[in-house]
Amino acid sequence: MASLKSLAKDTAIYGLSSIVGRFLNYLLVPVYTTAMSVQSGGYGVVTNVYAWVALVLVLLTFGMETGFFRFANKSGEDPMRVYSTTLVGVGGVSLAFLAAGLLLLGPIAGVLGYAAHPEYIGMMMGVVAMDAFQSIPFAYLRYRKRPLRFAALKMLFIVLNITLNLIYYVGMKGSDVGCAFLFNLVCTSTVMLCLIPELRGFRYVFDRALMRRMLHYSLPLLVLGLAGILNQVADKIIFPYVYPGPDASAQLGIYGAASKIAMIMAMLTQAFRYAYEPFVFGKSREQDSRSTYAAAMKYFIVFTLLAYLAVMFYMDLLKFIIGRGYWEGLRVVPIVMAAEIFMGVYFNLSFWYKLIDETRWGAYFSLTGCAVLVTLNILLIPRYGYMACAWAGFAGYGVAMLLSYFVGQRRYPIGYDLRAIGTYVLLAAVLYVAGCCVPVGNLWLRLLWRTVLLLAFLAYIIRRDLPLSHWPVIGRRFAKRKG
Repeated sequence: MASLKSLAKDTAIYGLSSIVGRFLNYLLVPVYTTAMSVQSGGYGVVTNVYAWVALVLVLLTFGMETGFFRFANKSGEDPMRVYSTTLVGVGGVSLAFLAAGLLLLGPIAGVLGYAAHPEYIGMMMGVVAMDAFQSIPFAYLRYRKRPLRFAALKMLFIVLNITLNLIYYVGMKGSDVGCAFLFNLVCTSTVMLCLIPELRGFRYVFDRALMRRMLHYSLPLLVLGLAGILNQVADKIIFPYVYPGPDASAQLGIYGAASKIAMIMAMLTQAFRYAYEPFVFGKSREQDSRSTYAAAMKYFIVFTLLAYLAVMFYMDLLKFIIGRGYWEGLRVVPIVMAAEIFMGVYFNLSFWYKLIDETRWGAYFSLTGCAVLVTLNILLIPRYGYMACAWAGFAGYGVAMLLSYFVGQRRYPIGYDLRAIGTYVLLAAVLYVAGCCVPVGNLWLRLLWRTVLLLAFLAYIIRRDLPLSHWPVIGRRFAKRKG
């Protein structure tokens, strides 16, 4: 229980930077969707370019973030030697990418459909190269259990980025899409300067033998990461190429804006991941680790279901995050959020093959899920538009999740509490139907009804798994009364 409390504490701190940061970043969605009209397709450009950035970032880190955690926690390995070797490896690849990309900027921009604006691609090449390199110092902060500095640097980027965007798009009434990329470049460079303390104070070495062993472990994770990120961005990359109408950028902008609301689930998953990854590798040496993983999985699912209901029940308010012209895309939100839950469960399941050093299984599962997603997008986007993107993601994540569970139970069995998890899922489904399908005309009565349902779910969680006597402050009061 103590280790779970430590995990919860770190998740809360990482979550502060992830959840609060993403929430603040939501300020950019109404800013962009107001400054860039649907017809202009500007937000579609932003969505498409950032999809490419996410894909390239996985290539440039090539699984070394997880590789660093694995080898830094291995007996007999020098953590600082592992850190230095990882820094040099990822830094060298990132620098080579940036140099080659800038030399071939014109042809690359043309292939991506931005021949008229190669500066968009050039700026984001600089951003993604620095982001890839920064992932290792940030991983080092997590390894050293310094979540406060981690969160502070993440928040610095977010606050500075929001400030610059507000000044230009709101204060100056600008509408140039390129400024969104320029501000990202400025903010990423600022964070790079702030990470200098993490890049000093040790001797730089590049251990070739160590790097070979790390690559043997991490390259399957590259395939896993590529498949995983394609599950998230393939629809946004494919869409302009297969959508039959002339308004592909406009439709992609609608889908991208609406999906931002569903990213609340991605925030929770990311916050959990930041704390869970070093926790798992550190916990792997203990005897009760499997029961701890099972408990962590149950709590993860419980709180993501709570978040799902909260978002769907208060959609009447959350929709104002995006411009009114983009509201027609809100129908994708419940589907995309369900897909994000599948992705989070899949991430939790993924540790069985990382712990037994058989990461190839992750590549198999993710590639299968990715194949499902890409195939459905190509076949269905011409007919169903961005709704096909939402359902393809749901199917792709669902397939990968189920494959990982069934194979994992054979290779590294963990006693997940399926009965309790199933009960929570069923209850959440019943409350969702009661909240979203029962017609209540008045907005405030509708919100009141849904709040009652949400509180009912929370009450069930407290009664079954989180009694008030176990809460940090309230629990002490219970103990005093009993005393």
